[in-house]
Amino acid sequence: MKHSRTLWIAVLAATLLAGCLGRKKPAPIAGTSAEPDKILFAKAEGDIKHGRYTVGRLGLQTLINTYPDSEYLAKAKLGIGDSYYKEGGMAGLKQSIVEYKDFITFFPFLDEAAYAQMQIAMGHYRQMEKPDRDRTEMVQAEAEFQTFLEKYPNSPLLPQAEQHLRETQEVLAEGNFRVANFYYIRNAYKAAGARLIELTNRYPLYSEADKANWMLGQIYEKTEHNDMAAQYYVRIVKEYPLSSMAGDAKAKLTKFGVPVPQPDPTAVARMQKEEEAARNRPNFLRRSMGVLKNGPDVSMSAHGGPPTMTPASETGDETLSFGGPPTLGMTGVGGTGTGSTATVETVTPGAGSLTQQPAATSADPAPSPSDNNANPPATTGTSDPSAGQPADSRTPAAPADRSQESTSKKKKGIHKIIPF
Repeated sequence: MKHSRTLWIAVLAATLLAGCLGRKKPAPIAGTSAEPDKILFAKAEGDIKHGRYTVGRLGLQTLINTYPDSEYLAKAKLGIGDSYYKEGGMAGLKQSIVEYKDFITFFPFLDEAAYAQMQIAMGHYRQMEKPDRDRTEMVQAEAEFQTFLEKYPNSPLLPQAEQHLRETQEVLAEGNFRVANFYYIRNAYKAAGARLIELTNRYPLYSEADKANWMLGQIYEKTEHNDMAAQYYVRIVKEYPLSSMAGDAKAKLTKFGVPVPQPDPTAVARMQKEEEAARNRPNFLRRSMGVLKNGPDVSMSAHGGPPTMTPASETGDETLSFGGPPTLGMTGVGGTGTGSTATVETVTPGAGSLTQQPAATSADPAPSPSDNNANPPATTGTSDPSAGQPADSRTPAAPADRSQESTSKKKKGIHKIIPF
């Protein structure tokens, strides 16, 4: 008994001595918020990393509301957007775009603002459909990538943004080309030409741009406007010198008696780089499997050359005003008789009183103000009782309203822009 008691006392003394000499953790300093917000941020980060997105977002939101002066405030706001982006899905991507835009609003001068703008563009990029489907996300992705390149030209993400912009513009151009080709093979040259001109002027890096220029040359050649056709054949020879259609384009220029230009050295270098990149592209079998996924096939997009930086709203493509060379200036064919050199005028409501005139066809010249005392025009099939009255008995009408413009006038304006 005596030895047992001594043994127990020794064990107890050793235990107490080890507890006294053990390393203790320093207690957190009272009155500071550095420790709790750091722990909260680390826990939320771990939850998001392991796929517990809702729990992680709740932790980050708690940090933002509880510690408004924390050094982790910006990281927490950016982490909420990252959690939605990683979660994916249409709802997650749309909400991530909202969170990233809020981050740029509150922290526009941080280095992470460039990353947030890139993520906004990628949110639209991941929602893009195939070229023959809805174009909304494609147009928004193009605009967001252009915004990134303009606002953050020194960002390390610049090469990645440029390539994604080329891929986005490849899909947009492919959609326009498919529609234009649909009309081209049915000899609807007016509808095909408008889309091809927009495509070739806005997306010169498109993989089928040489074919689009060839189709435009064929349209003008078939309508007996060889001078306009030659301009597109010249473009093929200069800007797409390694194209399979460059030889035929040179033969056309020789036939028309137009000097054959020298290829652009920059274009030669760009197309040589594309031929090298084509070796790493997926084969036909792998590309055909793309029908099983929702996203578009961007394997044919360019890997060099500056992408188009002009927003679509500033090019005037949607109003069929063809900017950049070559332009349409030919006479009318296909039933329109002679061409029209008139320009389309815009009437501002309230600018002045206009006299009511009968609707005129695209082949009739517009009456001048000095013809008011001439013979009155014949009565048309409209229900307007004043259409057949003399010009002297007419009373001034109300200011013109653009929303009430007749369909015939709109068609007349389109005929003036595309006179074939």
